[in-house]
Amino acid sequence: MSSASEMTATARSDSQVPQRPAWWVRALASLPLRVLHAMATGIAWVNAKLWPHRSTVVLEHLRTAFPTLDEAALRELRDQFYSCYADVLVEIIKSASLSGEELDRRMRFTHLERMQGPLREGTPVVLLAAHQCNWEWILLGLSRQLGFPVDAAYKPLRNAWADRLMLALRSRFGARMIAAPQLMRDMVGRRRVPRLVALVADQEPVASDRRYWTQFLNRQSAFFMGADIIAKTLRYPTFFVAIRRVDRGEYVADFELLWQPGEALAPGELAERYARRVERQIHESPADWPWSHKRWRLQPESTSSASSHEVPS
Repeated sequence: MSSASEMTATARSDSQVPQRPAWWVRALASLPLRVLHAMATGIAWVNAKLWPHRSTVVLEHLRTAFPTLDEAALRELRDQFYSCYADVLVEIIKSASLSGEELDRRMRFTHLERMQGPLREGTPVVLLAAHQCNWEWILLGLSRQLGFPVDAAYKPLRNAWADRLMLALRSRFGARMIAAPQLMRDMVGRRRVPRLVALVADQEPVASDRRYWTQFLNRQSAFFMGADIIAKTLRYPTFFVAIRRVDRGEYVADFELLWQPGEALAPGELAERYARRVERQIHESPADWPWSHKRWRLQPESTSSASSHEVPS
């Protein structure tokens, strides 16, 4: 028998009834983006100077990831993170009113044809993303520019109002949202439907017993095994989307093949490739990754070198 949470998640993902954001979200979204960015500058200043948001957590994570930086450089990087994160927050709110044309200008893609090729042949593809830059606009932009259906796994938020808001924003240009507990069932049931299935996979798999452990940003870190399971079971080409900020409120994303059917894949190998690619992206622009998240709550059972690539059954 399904649990109450699973039933709720199923209802959220299956109904796909467009929701309208709250009036105050629509009011803020009606402001020009330059005004919202000015507000973000103020938010970042408050975080850096008056009321630092999880400053201890941010600095701890930065010290571990970048051990050669001195304290002044770490604090400068922390403040840069506050600025970038505030920009993303107001840009997500702007998603409620952003026109498709403006979105196309602000969220540009290169090598989109790498995923369109298999889709034209009728093969679904999997896209792995990270919480880098404005990851929400990647989903919105693909919904407009890919030319094929876009599905995205999501983790239902505990706050029902916030959950409805994010579903409304994420599905605004036609993306179909699938609650994470229902993802595999949905993929098997619609395994022959040519579509893109997107997963943001750099969160910590606290609620999962299928974890892959590896060294990430200088500490043992757990990763979801979902992409490995999908690749092994359904044999879908799997891509990584690398995003970079080119100006304030403007991004470019590129698509790279991580794995293709017919290629040998050891247990946990896809998670390892993903972890290495995310780590490289973070080092290229460290201020654009959410350092305030409590990413390292889990600890491996063993700290020996043999455990670094352990994949529990």
